[in-house]
Amino acid sequence: MNLRLRSYARHWPTLAPVLAAAVLALTWGRSLPTGMVVLVSCCLAAAVLSAVHHAEVIAHRVGEPFGSLVLAIAVTIIEVALIVTLMADGGDKSSTLARDTVFAAVMITCNGIVGLSLLVGALKRRVAVFNAEGTGAAFGTVATLAGLSLVLPTFTTSTPGSRFSPAQLVFAAVAALILYGLFVATQTVRHRDYFLPVTAEGDVIDADDHADPPSARAALTSLGLLAVALIAVVGLAKGVSPTIESGVAAAGLPASVVGVVIALLVLLPETIAAVRAARRDRVQTSLNLGLGSAMASIGLTIPAVAVASVWLEGPLVLGLGATHMVLLALTVVVGTLTVIPGRATPLQGGVHLSLLAAYIVLAVSP
Repeated sequence: MNLRLRSYARHWPTLAPVLAAAVLALTWGRSLPTGMVVLVSCCLAAAVLSAVHHAEVIAHRVGEPFGSLVLAIAVTIIEVALIVTLMADGGDKSSTLARDTVFAAVMITCNGIVGLSLLVGALKRRVAVFNAEGTGAAFGTVATLAGLSLVLPTFTTSTPGSRFSPAQLVFAAVAALILYGLFVATQTVRHRDYFLPVTAEGDVIDADDHADPPSARAALTSLGLLAVALIAVVGLAKGVSPTIESGVAAAGLPASVVGVVIALLVLLPETIAAVRAARRDRVQTSLNLGLGSAMASIGLTIPAVAVASVWLEGPLVLGLGATHMVLLALTVVVGTLTVIPGRATPLQGGVHLSLLAAYIVLAVSP
């Protein structure tokens, strides 16, 4: 029995995505009783942990910054599919879903993942060190994408409400794709060294030195299992969302809280991977994950909903309200001051986390 348990423990990263996918297939589209919600939640947690494991295997095989791109893009593609699916089912009440989800992703990644990574890295080595050139380029792109996609619609006059006109929406979608494509080319080809981890002295670390990279077969297997795990994470999160919605309604909280909870669940694999990288003194890898996820969320979601709006009924509201614009402005200012030195103390991490806490508090109590 002990040998069997040890065998299961050794192979849990392979078993967890398969089990989670099986539970997803059995529960999809069904109303779940309390006992099933507990089971689904356990499978969701296992799928998250296995996704992190397989993402780290792939990252070790392909190296940085390609490894962090794999997890960021994979999560975002599935997140976009979930948004479009919910918008197709929701009608007019889902008009703000894309905006709320994208903004939640920006706040969670730029303040939650970045702040937690800086805090963990600085507490371990007194000062968290990263490459200011690469991080600044990533943060500047995120700020530009957020401004073009989430702030401008509030002030345009062609269409009533915080919406783009069709021509403006096409421009925002094309601009998002071009900026994201330029950033990926910069990160992986022309200036790859800007996005590699650095030592305390500022020397670039071009390879992990703690273990030999896995074989190509193992990396491909992990890539497939990562896709299965991420699909299970998003699908199971959608499955438990009615329970979350009913709990939020029973507590008298705003409906936007549901979007925050779902965003937290979907971004949990990247958060765990970023914290693990920070604990290994790879703060740059953590920042690549956080800012890359924010950028992919905007750069892929806005074009996707622009295309989906052709057949979706109801308005597409993208413009932020005044409170959220203040939080975004604070995030941009604080993030800029954090990035410029290329070094951060626990204070900077705490400041970013306080902004995330303010966002969550205002989501619960507008």
